[in-house]
Amino acid sequence: MKNLKSPGWIALLIVTILLIVISHFPAVAATTPRHYSELTFPPLPEIKLPDYKRYKLNNGMVVYLMEDHDLPLVSGTVLVRTGDRWEPSEKVGLAALSGIVMRSGGTTKHSGDELNQILEQRAASVETSIDTTAGNASFSALSEDLEMVLDLLAEVMQEPIFAQDKLELAKRQIAGQIARRNDSPDGIAGREFAKLIYGDKSPYARTIEYATIDNISRDDLVAFYQKYFQPQNMIMGIVGDFNSRKMRSLIQQKFGTWQPTAKPATVSVPAAAQAKEGGIFVVNQPQLTQSSIQIGHLGGQFNSPDYPELDVLNQVMNGFGGRLFNEVRSRQGLAYSVYGVWSPRHDYPGMFIAGGQTRSEATVPFIKAVRSEIEKIRQTPITPKELTSAKDKVMNSFVFNFQSPSQTLSRLMRYEYYGYPEDFLSRYRKEVEATTINDVQRVAQQYLQPDKLVTLVVGNTNTIAPPLTSISPNVTSLDITIPTPKST
Repeated sequence: MKNLKSPGWIALLIVTILLIVISHFPAVAATTPRHYSELTFPPLPEIKLPDYKRYKLNNGMVVYLMEDHDLPLVSGTVLVRTGDRWEPSEKVGLAALSGIVMRSGGTTKHSGDELNQILEQRAASVETSIDTTAGNASFSALSEDLEMVLDLLAEVMQEPIFAQDKLELAKRQIAGQIARRNDSPDGIAGREFAKLIYGDKSPYARTIEYATIDNISRDDLVAFYQKYFQPQNMIMGIVGDFNSRKMRSLIQQKFGTWQPTAKPATVSVPAAAQAKEGGIFVVNQPQLTQSSIQIGHLGGQFNSPDYPELDVLNQVMNGFGGRLFNEVRSRQGLAYSVYGVWSPRHDYPGMFIAGGQTRSEATVPFIKAVRSEIEKIRQTPITPKELTSAKDKVMNSFVFNFQSPSQTLSRLMRYEYYGYPEDFLSRYRKEVEATTINDVQRVAQQYLQPDKLVTLVVGNTNTIAPPLTSISPNVTSLDITIPTPKST
């Protein structure tokens, strides 16, 4: 037998390996990489909702249950039919304070600090808040701690004491936010632009002031809570690692016997109308070297029959590769960021907002360029390539709203809360797919209204050259001075 370690055998082995490797080269060379535009993908699958159960307790509370056993976790949310749009104008901040102190102030059984300690030891949470259109109570817990945490949620929702010391702490925290509210140019722009569109007295634009929080007492929080936090005003959703039969028993035990303590509130959605139609407004900030700009007018709602087409229009205008990005930022170099969005709301009109940030000397060219693109998309049909790309972006992003059971459940609850039809999702998708070039131009002409565009600039008027008066002789300066708090 020949020595396998001899030089001859080693040489033969090397040659054999090389021949095997070389024999694969033609197959590799035959697979030429294709350009991305040549790639094809299968159509997106239909969105399939996870199994869930919906039922109503005898006291009127609606409950959604969706099991998900991937992880030993359970989370839940309660939507409450309330919101800061229903607080008195002289007590702006009442809803926010109620949402904060409802949790931080503790319950008849546990102080807020005791709740913190119990929950932190178990990596769990119970939180409450109130925004413009809804109240929110939520919890998260390990499956093994579910009953205990659900009991604490029921305590917080049914037995809050609104402790005076926690109310005073929350007031001081909000006062600190008021003192700092002019620190961010973008924050100024967003706040003041909403006032121009809705009006500074509108519940969709008014701001919390020192005077309004000074007007709020603990009795106000209790009355606000009693008026709105009633079971028939609530939708509860729970998702995670649980048994639905056992969960129904727990919910009945914790929430089924809850009865309202006051007459149910009868509320209607406050109307919204455009306050300023057209005009150029400026907030002078001499320390700035760039301008924050918002341009727009009153918008619409998600349940508009034209919302799917407007969403396609959004994608043509907005985002990376959109018209505003390509023209205003890339080609003309006029912006650090630029956007243009038809931004609807569920049950009151939202806004159409275009804008961005640019250096001071580019402010006027930026405004002209954005307005030009708005006019262009109204007058000239988009291209087939733009339509295809926009629809693909809408549909591809849409499926990411349903990545997890919790996302899906949240959407189902939100649609019921705002009174949307059960088939809203499927209708929206079908209408996006059916959108044509003519549809996009039709909604652009109908909904984008150049004569109603309000323009707001937050920047240094001394370095804006050419000046804003080169666009219009009438430029209104806004005073954003924070009213002085009462002396204590």
